[in-house]
Amino acid sequence: MKKHLRLFLINLAALWLVTNFLAGVNISGGLQSLALTALTLTVVNLAIRPLIKLLFLPINLITLGAFRWLVNVGSLYLVTLFVPQFEIRGFRFPGYNYQGFTIPAMNLNAFWALVLVSLIISFTTTLLLWLIRK
Repeated sequence: MKKHLRLFLINLAALWLVTNFLAGVNISGGLQSLALTALTLTVVNLAIRPLIKLLFLPINLITLGAFRWLVNVGSLYLVTLFVPQFEIRGFRFPGYNYQGFTIPAMNLNAFWALVLVSLIISFTTTLLLWLIRK
């Protein structure tokens, strides 16, 4: 139970960060909808994600794990289906430039926005889990 509560709080923090920093992610309904989305993401990661991993096992074996990100995208897409207050839509990334390192401006459609949000949530949850264990 303690592990599930910890995962819920980490998912809550990751979703809060993503909704505040990316224009394409919207949770309508305030804190209750954010908590419902985090709870749904936790349940999907604990219950449905292993089934999705099993479904994509042949692709992961052929590509030696390179398509593991597709499981995260599928899980996040399921959350958008289960929670109507949570939506991920396409948006315009204005670009980034720092000391010669440049990421050009681009328009992301709904699929690539979903991929980007999935990667950011995965990175954030992994970082927070690592910080808590240390």
